Amino acid sequence: MINKYKYKDFEEIYNRQSDRIFKMCMTYLCNEEDAKEAVQNIFMKLLEKNIRFKDSNHENAWLCKATRNYCLDVLKSAWKKKRVDFETLPEVNTSDKDLENNEKELIEKALIKLSIKQKEVIYLYYYEEYSIKEISKILKRSESTIQTQLSTARKKMKEILNSEKFRKEED
Repeated sequence: MINKYKYKDFEEIYNRQSDRIFKMCMTYLCNEEDAKEAVQNIFMKLLEKNIRFKDSNHENAWLCKATRNYCLDVLKSAWKKKRVDFETLPEVNTSDKDLENNEKELIEKALIKLSIKQKEVIYLYYYEEYSIKEISKILKRSESTIQTQLSTARKKMKEILNSEKFRKEED
């Protein structure tokens, strides 16, 4: 049974973090229904474990790690491997408010084409604004590995975006 104090803390965390976790799930799973289910399961895990966070950094790191682990488990499952349903990511907040909708759409399509490791590094760096050092700790990879993965992901995004823009210009 959930006591009122515990539920109030949980509700505050959910209200503060659910959109962020949903976007992260979409980055991994590329499917709105799977992402919604993932968010529910991640927050149920938080509620069941009754975790007390030291501060907002601890909260963000735990939820980020739990989300990553859950999504990777889903992607490894036989059920997910048999499905072929790739929807675009939801509209994401970018620091450049002047991007046209079609440019945002191109970026979302390019993100889908990246590998899981590339998606997670791009997401954590650009959308969550973690530093290379913080990403290294979260993903338990060396800083040089994170820098290499970020560089590779940027190059691949650039290639994808250039080819997508080229295709649009031909139409």
